[in-house]
Amino acid sequence: MKALELCYFLSDKSSKLKFLEMPQKYTLTLKFFFLLLGITFAPEVLLAAEGYGIDGSGLNLLWTIPFAGILLSIAIFPLVNEEWWHHNFGKVSAFWGLLLVIPMTFTFGPGATLYEVLHAYLLEYFPFIILLLALFTISGGVRIKGYLKGTPEVNTGILLIGTLLASWMGTTGAAMLLIRPILRANAWRNTKKHIVIFFIFLVANVGGSLTPLGDPPLFLGFLQGVGFFWTTTNLFWEMAFVATILLAIYYAWDKYLYNKETNTPPQDDGSEPLGLEGSFNLLLILGVVGAVLFSGLVKIGEFTVYHVHVRIENVIRDVVLLFLTWVSWHFTSKESRAANGFNWFPIQEVGKLFAGIFITIIAPIAMLKAANNGEGALQFINNAVFDSNGDPINTMFFWITGVLSAFLDNAPTYLVFFNAAGGNAEMLMNEMTQTLVAISAGAVFFGALTYIGNAPNFMVKSIADQNGVKMPSFGGYMIWSVGILVPVYLLVTWIFI
Repeated sequence: MKALELCYFLSDKSSKLKFLEMPQKYTLTLKFFFLLLGITFAPEVLLAAEGYGIDGSGLNLLWTIPFAGILLSIAIFPLVNEEWWHHNFGKVSAFWGLLLVIPMTFTFGPGATLYEVLHAYLLEYFPFIILLLALFTISGGVRIKGYLKGTPEVNTGILLIGTLLASWMGTTGAAMLLIRPILRANAWRNTKKHIVIFFIFLVANVGGSLTPLGDPPLFLGFLQGVGFFWTTTNLFWEMAFVATILLAIYYAWDKYLYNKETNTPPQDDGSEPLGLEGSFNLLLILGVVGAVLFSGLVKIGEFTVYHVHVRIENVIRDVVLLFLTWVSWHFTSKESRAANGFNWFPIQEVGKLFAGIFITIIAPIAMLKAANNGEGALQFINNAVFDSNGDPINTMFFWITGVLSAFLDNAPTYLVFFNAAGGNAEMLMNEMTQTLVAISAGAVFFGALTYIGNAPNFMVKSIADQNGVKMPSFGGYMIWSVGILVPVYLLVTWIFI
């Protein structure tokens, strides 16, 4: 079959009739499948893929509509019809993904589009979701037994422990380990969404600023040559400052609400002593950390999938993570998981929504890369971080890297501005220390600004929803985050940046 005949399968009337006869839930998936199938086996594709991907300098702001659309869908649909959203968010995600892929296919050719989709999925989405799956499954097998009363003191202690752990086992690992215990300790309380919101601020974001293990953008910096302990020494006071203020605000707020609580806390009957169940999963989490470090430190080689360079050590890492996931699922007591409130819905929700998000950010990221070279519709962003003499404006690096990290994937955003600042790790760590501090702090701190700013945010929100906590919508969460975090980050700018 010729390429065009298969690529434009949907234009054939008989094909449309066949699709109409199928259940609606399969339609979008099959249309996308046949489109990619046609691209893959088309002989013309190799010619269309010249340059391997799209050039962001030629894109206008209309190409950001699918990304804006999926964000607005996440923000609005749960408010309009929550039940409909919970049954259809996967279809909505697929719709916005196709709304970018199909025009891109017509504009840049099927080869360039296939390259971008494979690049996004093979190098970013699959590693992202496999890591989340591993940490979600393994941490879900660790249960804190016994009586844990959700007082302001206990809650603040858990937030502090999670903040300290985040830099050493990753924000995702720390968040997945502690979110269920803190939810269970506070299950009796009437007002508790603030607990989850501050948990996202501290454990899922700010706490990950001290090592490359903490947050993906810092790991990218490590791969670019930034020293392992560079952020430990250079971001320590910024992180400590932000964490101290947020913990103090949280404690005062929680104390006030706790004193107004009308529900009665459950009493400790002494039937189950405080302890850990499924503690072998903690060793598996160390295995996850080791697998991630292995993929960053060991260079074995690579192979290509349609011009996308896939590193062998990354494949080994992902296979190890899947194996550790299986070990945890197979050997952890199902009764223990049930008592922990474990179910698969949060990872399913994150997986389906981010499958669309990773597609729709292709255009904005391409535009940012073009702006890095002073080209395209977003070049004004790059111009804003340098003064007329070409010197970096560190406050702008902090805020622009941060705000973009809150809405785009913070890892590629970090890399874009790392390269905009020169891309030389030795120079950035020494002569341009404050610039690298600004980029690093912006990418990590501002991840707390939205539900999609960092990997664990949306999953924490989903787990909280599953446990009966009525979390704010996408926009509602931003009212909290902007109102609390932006004044703190203004202080960080004034004092440190």
